[in-house]
Amino acid sequence: MAEKPTIVLVHGFWGGAAHWSKVILELHYRGFDRLHAVENPLTSLADDAERTRKMIKQIDGPVLLVGHSYGGAVITEAGDLPNVLGLVYVAAFAPDAGESPGQLSQEMPPAAFENIAPDSDGYLWIKHHAFHDSFAQDLTQDEAEVMAVTQKAPLASTFGDTVTAPAWRVKPSWYQVSTQDRMIHPDNERRMAQRMNPRKTIELDAGHASLASRPTEVTGLITTAVAELAG
Repeated sequence: MAEKPTIVLVHGFWGGAAHWSKVILELHYRGFDRLHAVENPLTSLADDAERTRKMIKQIDGPVLLVGHSYGGAVITEAGDLPNVLGLVYVAAFAPDAGESPGQLSQEMPPAAFENIAPDSDGYLWIKHHAFHDSFAQDLTQDEAEVMAVTQKAPLASTFGDTVTAPAWRVKPSWYQVSTQDRMIHPDNERRMAQRMNPRKTIELDAGHASLASRPTEVTGLITTAVAELAG
């Protein structure tokens, strides 16, 4: 049996590494002790991919990358390192070469697109009053309130940053679609998943924050990927 890969979790826009807290605990309960969660600056795709690459390079052995939301674009860009064996997308962008998250969103606008607003410094925020309904409608009001207050806004220009060489074209992939997603259109997720020909796709009756609302099922997909890579 091949060596079990280290799992590296990559967050998306409007959140940080702590968005993975429930998945981290689920993985821990299932015996996974080699876990890392990147804290990306959300200043550009190049910056975020480089930060993720730096973490990957610190790991001795194989790696499985897991990206949520915009984190999918990051793992698509950073997954070219030789010790990255596979990619798991959780309600995530999976751009092809020359595509950006912004372009993909404009082609198929999500329900909550209008609830994203810029500030005077060029950062994009989800309007506080609309955060629960937009990002995490299947979490409690209290959980969504914490996410809304602690949201980590990306620079607006990051939306337009394009992927160069998509790792999913050469690495095995797995994809989770959130059928009630209001931040990435569910049909957009299905389209991105279908073209990458993943080893497995699951659909969850969940909002965008499926990593928090459906951690058991998301963890199940990750463990499936680990088992297939290690087998």
